[in-house]
Amino acid sequence: MIGRPPKCRRVCCRPVVGLFKPHCVSSDSLDEVVLAPDEIEALRLADLEGLYQADAARLMGISRQTFGKIVALARKKVATALIDGKALRLADMLPALDETAIVAAPAAMLE
Repeated sequence: MIGRPPKCRRVCCRPVVGLFKPHCVSSDSLDEVVLAPDEIEALRLADLEGLYQADAARLMGISRQTFGKIVALARKKVATALIDGKALRLADMLPALDETAIVAAPAAMLE
């Protein structure tokens, strides 16, 4: 069964750093937990800004139910990193689309 295609999500923040790890532990020996850009934004809106889920979902351009799932997954990932002593990596944001980087889609995709 094929579900609906994912909806684009508005992400407005860009983290200053990209990795948090336990003190005095080499990064080479750590497992990592990766937070996706939408998960970072959900945490920012819900926990830092203190917005209600409906308001935060509206800002991200998604449903409240989807926002709830994203923020719950993000909180679980953060808790896992903290409790299990794993590194927490913040995924890179996609670079802004440059007009010179646009290429024509193959004809098969346009049908």
